[in-house]
Amino acid sequence: MPKPERVPRKRVNLLRREGVELVDWKDAALLRKFLSDRGKIRSRRVTGLTPQQQRQVATAVKNAREMALLPYPAKGR
Repeated sequence: MPKPERVPRKRVNLLRREGVELVDWKDAALLRKFLSDRGKIRSRRVTGLTPQQQRQVATAVKNAREMALLPYPAKGR
């Protein structure tokens, strides 16, 4: 009996669902959705963003970290 094929789930574009046109570094609540529990920026594959949106999010997260609104990534072992 052949193994059933796994169908990948389509990722939902979070920015489109929230109705965000331009990502702002001051919106820490929105930016936290793009961070892992360790504080790393989630990849485009995971978030479902377009390349332009992913760049905006990455820049906004980095600016928010500089302004102490978001944490820097936790150190590994």
